[in-house]
Amino acid sequence: MKASDRYLKIVEWSEEDQCYVGTCPSLMLGGVHGDDEASVYKELCEAVEEWIEIYEQDGEALPEATAGKRYSGKFVVRVGQELHKKLAIGALRRQESLNEHCVRLLREERVSYGKEKQR
Repeated sequence: MKASDRYLKIVEWSEEDQCYVGTCPSLMLGGVHGDDEASVYKELCEAVEEWIEIYEQDGEALPEATAGKRYSGKFVVRVGQELHKKLAIGALRRQESLNEHCVRLLREERVSYGKEKQR
């Protein structure tokens, strides 16, 4: 396994830029772009290899791997007092726990986000 295999590489269509954009979160800043998805992925893989070489040449430790990462299923997010109050009231109205309410809202957002991406 190459060091670059440890990092998640994402290629997605950008409506704003009207092209494919490839990124590697946590490893490199910015990204690559182009009109052909496969070409962008190939260029992204090459850029990731170059970034890893730069880290090694500079004697810096590589960032934590992102590919194949396991997630616990929980995280803490600070939302501020007003949003916390709104969420808690919304949960009470729906007779849900605050956790169930937030998970449902996040899932609904994921569904709409997924539909947005399929256009």
